[in-house]
Amino acid sequence: MSAAEESSHILSGLTNQMSDKDPQETAEWIESFDGLVEERGTERAEYIMRQLLQRAGTKSVGVPMVTTTDYVNTIPVDQEPEYPGDEELERRYRNYLRWNAAMIVQRAQREGVGVGGHISSYAGLATIYEVGLNHFFRGQDHPGGGDQVFFQGHSSPGNYARAFLEGRLTEEELDGFRQEKSKAPKALPSYPHPRMLKDFWQFPTVSMGLGPINAIHQAQFNRYLHNRGIKDTSDQQVWAFLGDGEMDEPESRGALHIAANDKLDNLNFVVNCNLQRLDGPVRGNGKIVQELEAYFRGAGWNVIKVLWGREWDQLLDQDDEGELVRIMNETLDGDYQTYKAESGGFVRDHFFGRSSVTKEMVADMTDDEIWGLKRGGHDYNKVYAAYQAAMEYKGKPTVILAQTIKGYGLGPHFEGKNSTHQMKKLTVEDVKLFRDRHRIPITDEQIEADPYNVPYYHPGADAPEIKYMMERRQKLGGFLPERRTDYDKIPMPPEATYKHARKGTGKQQAATTMAFVRLLKDLMRDKNIGNRIVPIIPDEARTFGMDSFFPTAKIYNPKGQNYLSVDRDLMLSYKESTSGQLFHVGINEAGATSAMTAVGTSYSTHGELMIPVYIFYSMFGFQRTGDAFWAAGDQLARGFVIGATAGRTTLAGEGTQHMDGHSPILAGTNPAVKHYDPAFSFEIAHIVRQGLEDMYGEHDRGDEVRNVMYYLTVYNEPIIHPNEPEDLDVEGLLKGIYRYSQAGADVTGPKVQLMGSGVSVPWVIDAAKILAQDWNVAADVWSVTSWNELRRDAVAAEREALESAEGKARVPYITQKLAETEGPVVATTDYATLVPDQIRPFVPNDFATLGADEFGFADTRAAARRYFLIDTHSMVVKALQMLEKDGMVDAGTAAEAYRTYRIDDVNAGTTGNAGGDS
Repeated sequence: MSAAEESSHILSGLTNQMSDKDPQETAEWIESFDGLVEERGTERAEYIMRQLLQRAGTKSVGVPMVTTTDYVNTIPVDQEPEYPGDEELERRYRNYLRWNAAMIVQRAQREGVGVGGHISSYAGLATIYEVGLNHFFRGQDHPGGGDQVFFQGHSSPGNYARAFLEGRLTEEELDGFRQEKSKAPKALPSYPHPRMLKDFWQFPTVSMGLGPINAIHQAQFNRYLHNRGIKDTSDQQVWAFLGDGEMDEPESRGALHIAANDKLDNLNFVVNCNLQRLDGPVRGNGKIVQELEAYFRGAGWNVIKVLWGREWDQLLDQDDEGELVRIMNETLDGDYQTYKAESGGFVRDHFFGRSSVTKEMVADMTDDEIWGLKRGGHDYNKVYAAYQAAMEYKGKPTVILAQTIKGYGLGPHFEGKNSTHQMKKLTVEDVKLFRDRHRIPITDEQIEADPYNVPYYHPGADAPEIKYMMERRQKLGGFLPERRTDYDKIPMPPEATYKHARKGTGKQQAATTMAFVRLLKDLMRDKNIGNRIVPIIPDEARTFGMDSFFPTAKIYNPKGQNYLSVDRDLMLSYKESTSGQLFHVGINEAGATSAMTAVGTSYSTHGELMIPVYIFYSMFGFQRTGDAFWAAGDQLARGFVIGATAGRTTLAGEGTQHMDGHSPILAGTNPAVKHYDPAFSFEIAHIVRQGLEDMYGEHDRGDEVRNVMYYLTVYNEPIIHPNEPEDLDVEGLLKGIYRYSQAGADVTGPKVQLMGSGVSVPWVIDAAKILAQDWNVAADVWSVTSWNELRRDAVAAEREALESAEGKARVPYITQKLAETEGPVVATTDYATLVPDQIRPFVPNDFATLGADEFGFADTRAAARRYFLIDTHSMVVKALQMLEKDGMVDAGTAAEAYRTYRIDDVNAGTTGNAGGDS
């Protein structure tokens, strides 16, 4: 198969399937069009073509959508603006940046360190970054508020190299690259990690795919702030630098329609098309640029291709027969990569030599001149033109597809090689060649003395190029990247806000999901924080009882509601508004998590305190988007994460893929997440109040307290919620465990301690009653509001003992609480045994866990709980078994209870009731 045939599926091919019945007439039309271009220019020719296409539609002349254009630059030469910068000064310090970025990684490979790094990524990106940093990207001191820039993760040495020239980082800090503890506090993280370098990085991007979707929802949130009148963001742009290989990630492409539908012309993707991913070509047998052009254009984006540098302009102007463009169209990415790993002579023979016409075009050029034909992403004129066009385009988001070379300028051992991403070291000869090419005043002796201690280069703050660089950033509003945390504090709601939640439900049943929603509604009425709360819902508002928010808070839609709603006559009709408060993202948990991250970091990105409340179908939270939650933690997001319809048996009837028995374990692996599993409305009230105070209140307990996400699991099973006990142990509730009730003095038998969390606490209460009434066993009931936090406290106590020279140990909180209790502990939850088992090593009593360790299944709650042996009567039997083992009850007691309650019969289960949305 020829290259043309291989790549034909990603070319528009407007006439491929048609025959030319009158070639002479066709030639006349083409001649006329060429004359129009020559006489009136490309801009006029484009307008005429658009008019003709529009006219063709009205005359029913079929013209297919043009999803791909020829493999040339989108912006014609005659429409390129004049470059406003000082080319010589900018070239000088671009050379310094490439040098210092490479030396950061090179020096990190010195003996005894060898921490890795990426030399080639920034080398190919330098021009794309620098044109933006010198002329477009605005810092936070800009009158318009500044831009948000998602820098590519693997290129971090380039950002550090620029900060070094700007005087923001020292040589000592550069030498601490990837040595965050051993070189602290003079150290730098490997990638953009706001949590690790909190005054520098804004957005964590190295987990590929998250940058694109987070950037989309950041741009959407910017418009949300503007449309709701909270902040004027009309002059702020979002720029996301992405890799062409990264665009294969589902998250990279999965939300493109949102940006188009919302007309986010404040959003710009810049895809670094070096045609390589981590191991080899992105599309060796295809053309990734053409594929992405078709994909983005089809999704409704404005597409700008920057493929060829200015050296190609004259050759393309001479291409009257279209032979050069034909070869450009047909050449596969694998071949383009090979050309830049070879030589000018090789390109002459294997590229231009494919046609006598193109071979003649370069006959008078030397091999060096052919080799000097740059890719567009390395030409600041071409990049500037693309950025300018993106800024001026209205009504659509823009993607710039910039063709580059990975490892550009690093020499033949690096440029365009498949292995270049993994290459960490330069040889002595590599360093010398690199130095010569970039004209860095470093001597052979300095290089040869120690190849892993080659000096960085800084010409001094008074050098003209450094002064110029600093002036450009000052004019654009300050340094980038930079993270700030300046925002106006907001008073927290008064205690009266929580009175309904703490009062219970009387005779009325309500699920904990509904109890939370009712509290949320009360909080949204608060005069200080009410309009700062942003409920985020992935198309389950009615399931969670949040349709009551529709008429008043309304659903955010930048277009408003321009249709006649089918349920307009209902009290809870679906209402959309440009100033709506609810973020309703559709069936899209990845998008919802990205939106939560944008809202939860608004205190930093915008200086505006906003409170996300992301509520989702529990199974589809941490299991589906755990990586995004990790990035949210890295970005120091704050807010509430509500896992509704929680539990492995509570969501009666839904089945395997919906039954969640393990999300608390997944959440427990994220240090930024505090998980609570409340049983009653009053517990929810105290947890939410504390969460607001921790994350948004005025206190001096530090960033470790502030920069967290409160994760609450709530359920859909209706129960009676009791009033808050008068002697409630609030401290215990917030730390993870409190004693809900004690056995009465009239129960004279042996003691046991029963524990539950969330939906299981009512079963535990019932088990205590049965043990007392049927078996004369005194059972205390404990509500464990957070197994995760109890474990964290206990593990921290062990570490503190290890860190103490004397080995002094603090007693874990769970151990303290149980220190004076008698009898074995039986714990049950609607989760896998791993959840309560976390505290087993720290419980001084005998400890048994009942849990739902298999896949969930569709059935009644009672039958499912009996199947898993986590229900009320299973607790009773387990408690009797443990007491019998210790000789505290007669032998055979547990077996009698087993038969009495028919523990082996799923139809004998009675724990739980029907009802609740799912």
